[in-house]
Amino acid sequence: MADVLLTDIDGTLVDSNTLHAEAWRRTFEHFGIQIGMDEAWRQIGKGADQLIPKFVPRGDRKRLEEPIKEFRKQIFHRDYMQRIVAFSQARELLIRVREAGMKIALATSSDAEDLPVYAKIIGMEDLIDEASTSGDAKASKPDPDIFAAALKKIGMKPKQAVALGDTPWDAKAAGKLGIPVIGVTCGGWKRDDLLDAGCVEVWQDPADLLLHFDQSALRR
Repeated sequence: MADVLLTDIDGTLVDSNTLHAEAWRRTFEHFGIQIGMDEAWRQIGKGADQLIPKFVPRGDRKRLEEPIKEFRKQIFHRDYMQRIVAFSQARELLIRVREAGMKIALATSSDAEDLPVYAKIIGMEDLIDEASTSGDAKASKPDPDIFAAALKKIGMKPKQAVALGDTPWDAKAAGKLGIPVIGVTCGGWKRDDLLDAGCVEVWQDPADLLLHFDQSALRR
């Protein structure tokens, strides 16, 4: 059994991927860049450093990157943050992880200032040992920096960890460190997409993983 669970938040513990995608779509539209919801949604899980280059021409990036990031942050906090809800049994899954003797570290592309809000939504304030966010990484997922930062903070090695995430970017990022990744489809990706990206197993959501806890990679 692993010693630490490195878990994503958006799309994994809380239902927020569609909200993030809509905020990004509106942001790009504000700057004259037209993208569809599906195009935006498929990039969710990456940080702004990886997402913006997908849609902003190279010649405009230096000029637009910071204004885009600030605008998206403002409208997400104003229009979407209050609409986020936790997936069923998310807190209970984390409790079960702790009861099994594992520590828990967050590994998210979110901003550090958003963590208290997520912690309250999930009810995980008393369950998290460490957290790594966008500010702890030179590059966001699918680069491994955020997972590496979480391991460093918790004082453990990749062989002691298992990761939990909802996107191929989670699987690829943790996989680059040799960390086995459990996938959940509640973020919107299909089972086969997550397995193809490297997940060792895939469940529907936190409730499904909790129901099958003893048969999952959390116990192996």
